[in-house]
Amino acid sequence: MTSTTLLPPRAGGDAGTAPSGDDRAHAPAVVFVHGMRTSGAIWDRQVDHVRSLGHDAVAVDLPAHGALAHERFTLDRSFEVIDDAAASFGPDRRVVLVGLSLGGYTSLAWAARRPANLAGVVAAACTSDPKGKPVALYRDVARLMVAGGGAVGRGARWTARRGAAAWSAIARAGRSHPGGISPSGAAPLGGGPWDLAAPAPHRPGWEIVTDALTQLAGRSWLAHVRRLDVPVWLVNGARDHMRLDEQRYLAAAADAALVVVPRAGHDVNSEAPEAFNRVLGRALADFRRERGATLVA
Repeated sequence: MTSTTLLPPRAGGDAGTAPSGDDRAHAPAVVFVHGMRTSGAIWDRQVDHVRSLGHDAVAVDLPAHGALAHERFTLDRSFEVIDDAAASFGPDRRVVLVGLSLGGYTSLAWAARRPANLAGVVAAACTSDPKGKPVALYRDVARLMVAGGGAVGRGARWTARRGAAAWSAIARAGRSHPGGISPSGAAPLGGGPWDLAAPAPHRPGWEIVTDALTQLAGRSWLAHVRRLDVPVWLVNGARDHMRLDEQRYLAAAADAALVVVPRAGHDVNSEAPEAFNRVLGRALADFRRERGATLVA
């Protein structure tokens, strides 16, 4: 069963009311997975919200990010991180994955392995397969940056500007700035500024870009969506141009809802936190329903 909706008015209230008694103790835990060149800190408001609804929650750092900045990014290592986070709640505790952008793609791939304790997936800003010339161009520029120690020539800078423009058109869509960054430019999948000369010690280096896009490029996440045996909520900002394939993702899932948040862009959880929290509450309530019942959205 599938359903498409714009975020409904607030008048109906938050469907994700806190469970009580024994039911509260069995509420699924939530694992949040961030986007590229950010960290689990982007989820602070969402972690607080789901905890207020009675759910245990943790926001992980993917390899090459945050506490794992010393590691290289691979999907296999990312799966281990999610495995550990899910196991931390106990062997029989059901879990929900909430992923944004790179974290969304990673969450969908992890969920496609059909872990027994998975209750559902909220996949945000990840309904456009990472493929084609823009991805290849961005990856090649990142490789130049790594090989040159951050210093590239005029030709490479011109190429980088072209890549920046391409990804800006795809990812930013109006007022949206992936990663919650300044409007000076944006990198894909929740990235950082395109000022190639300026150091960014608080963000992961360019190696993460080459590693992640090497892992992601050329693969279709539709196959992962088709394998899901749990409900999936696809959440996109209306201004995010990376929602190009959202209807294909929706149709591929056996049990899915698509929610489009008005006036938000790629970083939908940061740009519209209250709206995103309302979606989370509805999704968590939906994941607790008897399978085969009508979707909330």
